[in-house]
Amino acid sequence: MAPVSKGPWLDDDEQKAWRSYLLMHRTLKAHLERHLQRDFGLSGSDFEILVNLSESESGRMRAFELSRATQWEKSRLSHHLARMEKRGLIRKEACDSRYPEIVVTEEGLAAIKESAPAQAALVRQFFVDVFGPDRLAVLGEVADEIVGTIGTHCDTDCPLEARS
Repeated sequence: MAPVSKGPWLDDDEQKAWRSYLLMHRTLKAHLERHLQRDFGLSGSDFEILVNLSESESGRMRAFELSRATQWEKSRLSHHLARMEKRGLIRKEACDSRYPEIVVTEEGLAAIKESAPAQAALVRQFFVDVFGPDRLAVLGEVADEIVGTIGTHCDTDCPLEARS
């Protein structure tokens, strides 16, 4: 798809759409996270880590894999994993690598199994059902295009320090 660039600034319609997207994203994310915290004592970050670990075949991942999956910086991931480990949701296990593997505990699995259905129901209510199947399919296609465009940018002309 060819760019629709009209210059360096967004026109009124583009600005309105962009700001509406940002507001929707922040509002939805905050609302989902409030429910997770209130109903299950999990932060959105806890949930993201637990989802990634529970969906891996072995229930374990290296920290760099988690960092790649979450797109978090090393420092943020390290601090958050330390907090989750203190709460018994994950543990670090030595392996044949210099760095330990991050492993979801039974308590962490129980937390994700308990919270995931409620989280999915809220995502359905506030996102999936609002879009409907046709618009949801279009959104999925557009989202994939945006991620692909960013990937191409990172692989070609993005400054090294701005790459993930």
